[in-house]
Amino acid sequence: MKDLIKAVDKNRQLILDAERYIWKNPETGYKEFKTSAYMAEKFTELGYELVMADGITGFYTTLDTGKEGPTVLILGELDSIICPSHPEADPQTGAVHSCGHNAQCAALLGVAAALKEPGILDKFCGKIKLCAVPAEELLEIEFRTKLMDEGKIRYFGGKPEFLARGYFDDVDIAFMVHTSAGKNNSSKLGSVGCLAKRIVYKGVASHAGGAPWAGRNALYAATCGLNACNALRETFQEKDIIRFHPIMTHGGDMVNAIPESATIESYVRGATFEAMVKNNKRLNQALIGAALSLDNNIEIIDKSGYAPLYNDLNMLDLARDAYKELYPDREYDAIQVVGSGSTDMGDLCCVMPVVHPYACGATGTGHGNNYYIADPEKACIDSAKWQLNMLLMLTKDNAKLAKKIIKEYKPMFKNKEEYIEYCDKLNCAGNRIDYQGETATVKF
Repeated sequence: MKDLIKAVDKNRQLILDAERYIWKNPETGYKEFKTSAYMAEKFTELGYELVMADGITGFYTTLDTGKEGPTVLILGELDSIICPSHPEADPQTGAVHSCGHNAQCAALLGVAAALKEPGILDKFCGKIKLCAVPAEELLEIEFRTKLMDEGKIRYFGGKPEFLARGYFDDVDIAFMVHTSAGKNNSSKLGSVGCLAKRIVYKGVASHAGGAPWAGRNALYAATCGLNACNALRETFQEKDIIRFHPIMTHGGDMVNAIPESATIESYVRGATFEAMVKNNKRLNQALIGAALSLDNNIEIIDKSGYAPLYNDLNMLDLARDAYKELYPDREYDAIQVVGSGSTDMGDLCCVMPVVHPYACGATGTGHGNNYYIADPEKACIDSAKWQLNMLLMLTKDNAKLAKKIIKEYKPMFKNKEEYIEYCDKLNCAGNRIDYQGETATVKF
């Protein structure tokens, strides 16, 4: 362990420089061109041969120790969020790393650099796959839908996209450390999944002053739909952790015309696939009912978002133990709750054991305009050491612990193909109302 610490410390400036560069060059999902290129350049300078993702951002590389053992995947996320009010947001795009992914990438680079130090790789067995993955933040649904329509991606999130492409077919076990504004390093039992929604109300334009009766107001239908969804909130069961938080991305084209279309984006989050599907149907009923009431049609594009994350219990113990071994005098918060945020790390847990703990070092509100990396030592340097110690504990003694975890893991799906088939069945698109004279047929 002391050698691992020294190997990270030797590359301290490389790590800290990466955190600052990526912070100053924030890019949202599937647009991380500068970030991906920067990370690829640094990995290449360290001597890695990279497999670049075909047609999109991101890459992976595999180190073979030459000794029998499992393949362990370690990830870092490339993308930022959008928060235009943040003082350091990109003035053109509003992008900013109020998610802490810049620190994740810096830590991943630290892991990569340490593994190239003399004698370090000899401490491990099996294969080590390092991945800079795009598009964890599920936003800009219209843009990503366009990428889907063009055949450039199949999934909104980078991890399910990489999984579907076969980039992780050889992986047995995976982990990544997310940045946090918490007081201590921590972990949760998991987090909710989500379905992604794009909702388009379709009315008829007319002169807003001269003949409003000749139009059918799509904006009014949309606001009625949102109010109907709000009326459902108290019926959601606490155990399901349902979250519905829409934004309106289009509500009309000019003030003196009745809006002929209005567009909403949202998720339906939930603790299980069953809860998401059930409550998504109820929300669709409310949205469609509003369209009917104002003689609009409504197109609802439901897409598989992210699977619920269930951190493997053995992996949770690993994360805690590896941290406490490194820093016995520091507190570690093992929080026994399921978080109400979502991550596409959940997609990986459907087919392999994973853990997704948190490294402190940030300050402010996540996704807010006061979020910063306040302590890059904890967020980046210590995170890299922690991850290397997790890797060491997994693979020492001929990967005894990793083999135990893999043997005891009970996947939600038998294999990747079964998981993908299920996700694809969640997708549904098209107009939801068929008007037939005095009657109408609806599809929820």
